[in-house]
Amino acid sequence: MANTLSAAPAMGAARWTGRILSALVVLFLLFDGAIKVAGMKVVKQTLAELGYPQEVAFGLGVLTLAIGVLYAIPRTSVLGAILLTGLLGGAMATHLRVGSPVFSHLLFGLYIGLMAWGGLFLRDERLRALLPLRRERDDILAG
Repeated sequence: MANTLSAAPAMGAARWTGRILSALVVLFLLFDGAIKVAGMKVVKQTLAELGYPQEVAFGLGVLTLAIGVLYAIPRTSVLGAILLTGLLGGAMATHLRVGSPVFSHLLFGLYIGLMAWGGLFLRDERLRALLPLRRERDDILAG
């Protein structure tokens, strides 16, 4: 008996909520990447406070922009979300290492990650089929 992945398409409100969450994540990534590529003074100060050399700003900016673009394109959005998860994990580890405030700095990466994956889950039925939040009673009994 073949087991196929299927999920109901997102209804209007859920799909739009997913699109809005995803758009906010993309806008944040584009902004964050752009200020790093531009080499703004605030970026250099923040990198110094976090113990990183200023020279990494450009590379981090390009990486952030690339991940934002991958996440924004529907065909590559899951890859973008996976890469974003790694980037945010590194940011959280950095804030943990330097003793940054928990809710405003350390967990900010978690907030963005939840928005990214939540938005993707709401707008992409393939992801909902792969990661079902609940199973129908017949599916549980059958398998």
